[in-house]
Amino acid sequence: MRGSVLLVAILFFFIGCSHSNIDNNSITIFHAGSLSVPLKAVADSFKKHNPEVTINLEAAGSVECARKITDLNRQCDLFFSADYQVINNLLVAKHANFVIPLAGNRMVIAYSPKSKLSNAIDSLNWPSILLNPKVTYGRSDPNADPCGYRTVLVLQLSEKYYGKKGFADLLLAKDNQFIRPKEVDLLALLETRAIDYLFIYESVVKQHGLQYINLPDSVNLGNFSLASHYGAVQVKIRGISPTDSISIVGEPIVYAFTIPKNAPNARLALRFAEYLLADTGGMRVITQIGQQSLIPFNWSSCSSVPADLKEFIR
Repeated sequence: MRGSVLLVAILFFFIGCSHSNIDNNSITIFHAGSLSVPLKAVADSFKKHNPEVTINLEAAGSVECARKITDLNRQCDLFFSADYQVINNLLVAKHANFVIPLAGNRMVIAYSPKSKLSNAIDSLNWPSILLNPKVTYGRSDPNADPCGYRTVLVLQLSEKYYGKKGFADLLLAKDNQFIRPKEVDLLALLETRAIDYLFIYESVVKQHGLQYINLPDSVNLGNFSLASHYGAVQVKIRGISPTDSISIVGEPIVYAFTIPKNAPNARLALRFAEYLLADTGGMRVITQIGQQSLIPFNWSSCSSVPADLKEFIR
């Protein structure tokens, strides 16, 4: 009997050590779909210096990623959002202690050479072309993805910029069958000509070699000097519970990340974050593939940021 008990104890000991080793060398990252290419590049670069580490990347719309944590009680070691406000509104302070801004971006309209009226569209006439009944466009779900609610904000700003009263509501009522959970889901629809145009981030079109229409700074949410101008528009999305709502006010695009309070491997997550933010590490990789670095960022909400990461904010 004693021998059996001892054998079981030994087995549990080795199983525990095995799990400990796996946990110590593995991290899971929830991230915005628009960060799929840069984060894979950074992860591959990190693993060259740390070959023993396993990095599991899981893409979804940023809001959906946050709800995996809040609603489904899923665990991850880092969460990268296309909007820092997703972390502020849905995770701080119950699920996370801090937010670190990471990168900027701009909204654009992507298309292919085979898109209807692609030879005629430009930064001035795109509103009338997208309203054309023969033309289809796609956008992501505002309740799941920041690119989705930023598309709504872009249309509201465009209504004012181009002087087209009622334009935003008209376009938002059109082609709703082509709304998808995250903006990168729309790339296949563009490739197969199911849609002619889509609202997406500039970094994504550059990473995928797509053609695109540049939108004016007054519209594209990419100019920090126009923050007060962007703030004149807003949209409501579903809140923490289905009966709640959150008002999203227009502002310049800011990607950000956090390490959740219950991260299974917070120590390794911190190492990855340090590598990511370093000029000679991850940020060099990110800028090389079209993402705009905001490091170091002027950030007033830095009291809860881990000491090892404070050098990357001001």
